[in-house]
Amino acid sequence: MDLTEAMKERRSTRAFLEKPVTREVMERLLYLATQAPSAINLQPWELAVVSGEEKKRLSRLLVKRMKERNISCAPGAKKPLPEAFMDRQRGLLNTIQPHLPEDTVFQEFINEGSCNFYGAPTAVIISMDQVFSSARLTDMGVLVGYLVLAAHGLGLSTCPIGLITAFDEEIKEELSLSDEMQVVIGVAIGYGDPDAPINGGRSERVPLQDVVKWRH
Repeated sequence: MDLTEAMKERRSTRAFLEKPVTREVMERLLYLATQAPSAINLQPWELAVVSGEEKKRLSRLLVKRMKERNISCAPGAKKPLPEAFMDRQRGLLNTIQPHLPEDTVFQEFINEGSCNFYGAPTAVIISMDQVFSSARLTDMGVLVGYLVLAAHGLGLSTCPIGLITAFDEEIKEELSLSDEMQVVIGVAIGYGDPDAPINGGRSERVPLQDVVKWRH
């Protein structure tokens, strides 16, 4: 697949088929993802691949903890968002809400969907050793970009999941990850359901002039 086309076509998927992703396909995907560049070639990431019954147990745990602690997806802003950012957020809501079952609350759908990886058969939990400062989160972002584009090229669908970082300790215990690690993000991976209306929309991107400043 042409890289430019993949960049234009790829979108976050929130309804997956039960079809499992084979070990062979996952190994190919992770090989491609880990070709991502990183500062001084540190490659500060660690990836835990969770599928089958282990993924179901993890999802149940995360949903339970989310409800117990009343944790919700949020933009992570340090102060009230300017209207321009609120408009972008509303764009996503308007893309998803029409395809939700009647009486389904958007925020509840996002919260529970995030914690069960939207039903994807596989989740990749991406962690970083806490020996590194937050500066290395830049490398993690590049890795995720490689991962979701490589997945699209392999015929897979993905959805990055940020909410799970609220359950860092629970995830590390459940997956036997080192205490020295910090959970940075999760990615739901599988085959998108082509018949699910929620997978048909894509929130609009803002015009270049709104986010690009030229200096000559």
